[in-house]
Amino acid sequence: MRRRISTFAATAVLTGGVLLGSAPVQAVAAHAVTCKPAEMQRDIAKLKAKANRLKHEGEYAAAKRTRAQADAIQRKLNACVVGDRNSSRKF
Repeated sequence: MRRRISTFAATAVLTGGVLLGSAPVQAVAAHAVTCKPAEMQRDIAKLKAKANRLKHEGEYAAAKRTRAQADAIQRKLNACVVGDRNSSRKF
């Protein structure tokens, strides 16, 4: 009897761990990502111009943060372009 209870308890713990582990994946998969390349490129250009202006004014830390934001958007844009290119291929 003790062996059955411990087996059921272990199974319940493992099942709960699997369910909790898969919950964030389902939440992320449900969230649709839309890419708007023109808008993203416009945002990148604005942020780079702002970073250059801040650097010219002597605000080096703020310019670095602004440049990092532009780089993050650029990485997202590159990922979107590659994803679109790969999704259009036939197997």
